[in-house]
Amino acid sequence: MQIHNNTLIAECSSYDFKEMLERKKVKSWLKSVSAFANTDGGSLFYGVNDDGVIVGLENPQSDADFISEMIKARLDPVPEVQLIPIEHEGRTLLEVKVKAGTLTPYYYFQDGTRTAYTRVGNESVECNSQQLLSLVLKGTHMTWDSLPTQVDANKHSFVILANTFREQTHQEWNDKYLESFGLVTSDGKLTNAGLLFVDNCTVFQSRIFCTRWTGLYKDDAISSVEHRANLVLLLKYGMDFIKNYTMSGWVKMPNYRLNLPDYSDRAIFEGLVNHLIHRDYTVMGGEVHIDIYDDRVELVSPGAMLDGTQIQDRDIYKVPSMRRNPVIADMFTQLDYMEKRGSGLRKMRELTEKLPNFLPGKEPQYQTEAISFYTTFYNLNWGENGRIPIEEVATRVSGSEEKFGDNSKSSEKRFGDNSKSSEKRFGDNSKSSESKFGETVGKPKNIGKTAQKIIDFVISDPSISAEVMAYKIGISSRAVEKQIAKLRSMGILSREGADFGGYWRIVIKPE
Repeated sequence: MQIHNNTLIAECSSYDFKEMLERKKVKSWLKSVSAFANTDGGSLFYGVNDDGVIVGLENPQSDADFISEMIKARLDPVPEVQLIPIEHEGRTLLEVKVKAGTLTPYYYFQDGTRTAYTRVGNESVECNSQQLLSLVLKGTHMTWDSLPTQVDANKHSFVILANTFREQTHQEWNDKYLESFGLVTSDGKLTNAGLLFVDNCTVFQSRIFCTRWTGLYKDDAISSVEHRANLVLLLKYGMDFIKNYTMSGWVKMPNYRLNLPDYSDRAIFEGLVNHLIHRDYTVMGGEVHIDIYDDRVELVSPGAMLDGTQIQDRDIYKVPSMRRNPVIADMFTQLDYMEKRGSGLRKMRELTEKLPNFLPGKEPQYQTEAISFYTTFYNLNWGENGRIPIEEVATRVSGSEEKFGDNSKSSEKRFGDNSKSSEKRFGDNSKSSESKFGETVGKPKNIGKTAQKIIDFVISDPSISAEVMAYKIGISSRAVEKQIAKLRSMGILSREGADFGGYWRIVIKPE
């Protein structure tokens, strides 16, 4: 707290100013005490008007005694509160400092009615049913996904989960993992998280809505589909839809092919994982939405920031990891779909920035509104006048002086391809879609199929490990490392950061 020119500047993020103590309307300020205790704490300052100007209290000791008495009489349980008198230029103000509670919810009660409050922005509002349930779980030190159900685990199967575990980790599955991962209780009952991973998932809110819209707004839809399934399948269905309705161009470099996708595959994957893990499953009428427009992909899910802050007001590099659904998050970690350190927001941006066609201003953006979380990925091949012709993208990326003619086919959108990779290429043949650089008599020899696959993998996921590359290609790790060494010696591939947690980058213009 600081005072400048008789004006109070509060250092806490949540506070209320009160010019005087309202003894006949105790609810007007006790609801703030309830809200502070139910969230992250805060302070009420008495003797300060709405503009922060210190006016002082006539009898601060009497006011402090009354406040203490009312808190004990009208709040249950009684939150931890400090009453701090502050002297300034002959005036006394009183700070009522409320600590974030651990026995939530903290109710205000009168005439047999019990009401819990929470903070929304700078206001103290009555909790809705979902917020109240979250406070109850917080007070019992449990989360929704860890709660046991009355469903017998032996009546359900986890074949999809087991097969995915084997594929992702290259380890054998053991049914004992179900209990150790928190999906089944010791007495054989499924937890809420377990219900979300069984093969025949019937949890109503385990759904995603996928829509490809025409243009830049929600007008007509090219395609719209709803999926209800377990979380493993929802992730697959969501990614398949996104790949089917986004595009990828490519340019022929002197000795390899360089993909120029609209979006980072891995960044989109991280975003969808993030929404499936951190969404609020207590919201019965909510689901994850995937909305694809010409210039962006938006992911939306129920559940704002767990600490009540607005993500758009935060530095994403300083946001601590707080998991609404730790059991679900741990299961995705076990499947190697995410990292334990909770760096998803930062990683999405870094993955996007590693693409060769990235431009500043195209970073993924995050926003919270009321009870929803939004992640927006911007099309890297889209400009103010629409889709950028692949020739222009290639020229910018490579820095070539070579001129290209207008080729409308090279940027044509085609949806619903049944190709194995689900990638939409620009143009139908090499003549319409290739942009060749450095064609001379002494043209360098192509790098080879394995090295080309490594480049493709790096564009798709700059965080990919050599071990994963080897598994996908079907060769030894040593053979992959040999190819990586060759690409690095040619100046095509570089490594940024540590071996674990770093990124690969394709070097377009070797020095």
